[in-house]
Amino acid sequence: MKKLTLIFILTTLAASVVYAGSEKTPEPEKKSQVAYRAESQQSFKGPEKWFTGNVQVDLLFPANETAHYSGAYVTFQPGARTAWHLHPAGQHMIVTSGVALTGTRDGRMMRFKAGDTVWCPRGIDHWHGATPDAPMTHLVITGALNGQNVVWKEKVTDEQYNGK
Repeated sequence: MKKLTLIFILTTLAASVVYAGSEKTPEPEKKSQVAYRAESQQSFKGPEKWFTGNVQVDLLFPANETAHYSGAYVTFQPGARTAWHLHPAGQHMIVTSGVALTGTRDGRMMRFKAGDTVWCPRGIDHWHGATPDAPMTHLVITGALNGQNVVWKEKVTDEQYNGK
């Protein structure tokens, strides 16, 4: 009886070792960090159809399948501003230098300075830019919805920009 028990235990043990060895070990996902080097990023003058005045856009990173937002530095020279627009998934604006202005269709305007952050919820018509007398740079982090991050509209008039 002892001999049979020992044979049973050894057979069970051998079978479990063979079974465990036959299971395919899942391959770990190959993931790595992605660097977006400054020299390889697109930099361009803000198109006249979307901006008034001298504006420089320096792209930092694109949206991807996991992170549905992109980033850019946008520098506005004195008096420069965007056209009216909205963001289908919202936008964070972080002023890095100067003083920014932003306005909404209800006539409200806000000023914010270096270090201040503004959240513009999705679907809100707005504009932003520099004050009339000084340049401004902000970092924008813009969400994308169905591959779209902005809907451009008409230009902001001088009266709207000046709060009149």
